[in-house]
Amino acid sequence: MKITSAVFLQSCRDIGGKPSLKAPEFAFIGRSNVGKSSLINMLCSKKGLAHTSATPGKTKLINYFIVNNKWYIVDLPGYGFARISKSGQTQLKKMIEEYVGRSMELRTLFVLLDSRIDFQEIDRNFISAAAGAGVDMAIVLTKCDKLSASRAAARAATLHGQIKEIAGDIPVFVSSAEKGTGKDGILEFIERKLNETNKQ
Repeated sequence: MKITSAVFLQSCRDIGGKPSLKAPEFAFIGRSNVGKSSLINMLCSKKGLAHTSATPGKTKLINYFIVNNKWYIVDLPGYGFARISKSGQTQLKKMIEEYVGRSMELRTLFVLLDSRIDFQEIDRNFISAAAGAGVDMAIVLTKCDKLSASRAAARAATLHGQIKEIAGDIPVFVSSAEKGTGKDGILEFIERKLNETNKQ
């Protein structure tokens, strides 16, 4: 798939504020500071499309980007640690759960995990809950340029087995926003999902 246009469209606090134009959605989520914005920018070949920050918890709204005027990338707030109040974290949790559980246009939820860190309990719980709700998912290992190719491949294989136990056989992509690793595979996956949607 070739992305010819990618534009930030709008932000909202709940699915009631979603764009009026309904189109397939591919959402990205993960622990705070896992590299969501950098991955989105890399996939769209557009630096600065999604704002990046070294401060965890910067994304506090559901952000919609219209791609090729046909489908959306949705940047969700990170879960877990964020430098906001407890009530603020509760609101973010509710926002995420409502979107993941109720968005009729969601085709795949990409869950991002830092390749340098062992599988965390917070990730396990989130993936298990999403799988239990019947959400279509894929895993993206980020920041793989920080590991050797063999180490990144080993990490992906181990994680695939761990996730299979709690969520079934879902795809695992190895990525690096800095080097562009994983871009083609993720976009091809999205294209297949779009083709499946068009056939329905």
